[in-house]
Amino acid sequence: MLNGDGALRSEAFDTGDEILSSPVFGAGLPAEAERHLREAALSYHLDDIAEQHLFEARRLAPDHVAVLIGLYRFYFYKNRLQNTLEIARTCLIRAAIDNSLPLDWRDVRKGDADFANYEAVLPRFFMFVLKGYAYLQLRLGEYEEGREAAQKLLELDPTDKVGATLLLSVLAEMEADDVD
Repeated sequence: MLNGDGALRSEAFDTGDEILSSPVFGAGLPAEAERHLREAALSYHLDDIAEQHLFEARRLAPDHVAVLIGLYRFYFYKNRLQNTLEIARTCLIRAAIDNSLPLDWRDVRKGDADFANYEAVLPRFFMFVLKGYAYLQLRLGEYEEGREAAQKLLELDPTDKVGATLLLSVLAEMEADDVD
């Protein structure tokens, strides 16, 4: 999770293409929104044009997971972390609703969804979104919020399939470096 120069790098919010290709997430995306997502990908190097396509996709399908993840990835890879965090918060709400969970991730409990079953797409998506949120908080220097989110992941996923322990160990390294 640390790159060669000691900076935090991401594997957070890597939902895996198998999650995105799931019929659960692909269902209901209007063809025009899908076209805008494709156009955004093709024009990624042209920030304004790509972002406009993403905005159009969101206008057409404002709460669709594929659109939200497209925005998240665009902002993340453009290093626009505040924008990324806003989308992560929206994704947390979307994932909570889709899983019939409390809207505040702090109120989610282990028994609220089938978090132990890695094949359960919706609960796993919630955990990946929470991991991305924790990661962003760490990148933005909000260590306590990042720690709380990573600890919540361990509460929901004690076998740590999602990788919360890695986030916590990186946080410990970051805090140790701050003390030195």
